[in-house]
Amino acid sequence: MSSNNNFVFSKQNIVLIIAGIVVTLIGFVLMIGGGSEDPNVFKEEEIFSFTRITLAPLLVIGGYGVVIYGIMKKNKA
Repeated sequence: MSSNNNFVFSKQNIVLIIAGIVVTLIGFVLMIGGGSEDPNVFKEEEIFSFTRITLAPLLVIGGYGVVIYGIMKKNKA
């Protein structure tokens, strides 16, 4: 009796999905912060930095794209 494993995702699909999740999490971590200890102080340079406004959202969207690609990629039969 041969044990033929027919999984939905191949190893490459799983690696792509995990990589996409990691990239997405990095993007969300980069968005964290920018608060102030003193409620009367507004730190504009921290809240409106390139990292929080541009880089982090691009990483999140890119991570979602990698996850979708990892799910949709067909296995080589």
